[in-house]
Amino acid sequence: MPAVNIEDLSEKDKLKMEVEQLRKEVKLEREPVSKCSEEIKNYIEERSGEDPLVKGIPEEKNPFKEKGGCVIA
Repeated sequence: MPAVNIEDLSEKDKLKMEVEQLRKEVKLEREPVSKCSEEIKNYIEERSGEDPLVKGIPEEKNPFKEKGGCVIA
């Protein structure tokens, strides 16, 4: 679908687009934030042992570790 420049549309066309978008959104299944946030928290806690940002990367597997030092004479 080609990009549409909103400024080039008439007010009627803009309103039609908005109605189309709202019709799509009303069909979406919604969940309460309290339920979703609890599920996300559980998911993160279950996988935190595998997460390199939490656990760290072992030195032998770290592709970014320094190969050698710098000597200034």
